Amino acid sequence: MSETVTDMLSRRVKLSNGLSIPQIQLGLYMMSGAETTRSVRWALGGGYRGFDGAQWYGNEREAGQAILSFLSSSTENTAGLTREDIHFTSKLKDNRTNYDAVRASICKSVKECGLGYIDLFLLHSPLGGHEARLTSWKAVEDAVLAGEVKMAGVSNYGAKHIEELMATEPKVRPVVNQIECHPFNTQTEIRAACEKYGIVVEAYAPLARGMRMRDRTLGAVAKKYGVTPAQVLVRWSLQKGFVTLPKSVKKERLVENADVGGFELAEEDVKKLDGLDEKLVTDWDPTDAD
Repeated sequence: MSETVTDMLSRRVKLSNGLSIPQIQLGLYMMSGAETTRSVRWALGGGYRGFDGAQWYGNEREAGQAILSFLSSSTENTAGLTREDIHFTSKLKDNRTNYDAVRASICKSVKECGLGYIDLFLLHSPLGGHEARLTSWKAVEDAVLAGEVKMAGVSNYGAKHIEELMATEPKVRPVVNQIECHPFNTQTEIRAACEKYGIVVEAYAPLARGMRMRDRTLGAVAKKYGVTPAQVLVRWSLQKGFVTLPKSVKKERLVENADVGGFELAEEDVKKLDGLDEKLVTDWDPTDAD
């Protein structure tokens, strides 16, 4: 049975800690403050319930204010949503060996977004070295235990970084690893390490930042199902079980990216898309950092 956009945006993925998060979320990377404000409100009105921010993006405040403004609006919030219905992610800009500095940075993010707490807080990358990674994780753990953050995870972690962290037997286990992942960079090794520890993959840049929209194989698959290449890429991500983070600052594209409930990729087409892997990196790749 075909699922509506609302159905797709209400889908949630269960995590290893027993909690769940929206499977399709709006990525806020490289959005200006004004774009963030508009896009978040448009997305909420269109059914989105998850938003992926970061200290580095510089738009935590705008994202939080847009969410709160929407929730308090009787004309926009016709579904009666509350803060608990919305999922907000942020990320630590820099790993540090100074525990107090990281704790202060997390507290600043909580205050900056104004939402009372952050649902998911990630180490943005493995950069900084072994000691900085483990010290920063300890600070995130304590933020979770203090109730400032509900869940913790990592981003851009390679398999060796996952193994390094899990070898410490953390008291708060990472529930996600957010990595660039799409048919042109399938990240099979990292995904295997995540699966080993019950860590959900969050796929950022699931549309490959538009760099391969004219690929012939992708186009042929899209034509077969009567959908756009972007919709095929989102659907591929969902069928892999990822949380996917498509980004757009255009209202119509926000809806289109989630309008993927009317078709399911056949196994043969999933394999065709898997075969497009060229290890494409559309921005940066610290997954092999020391």
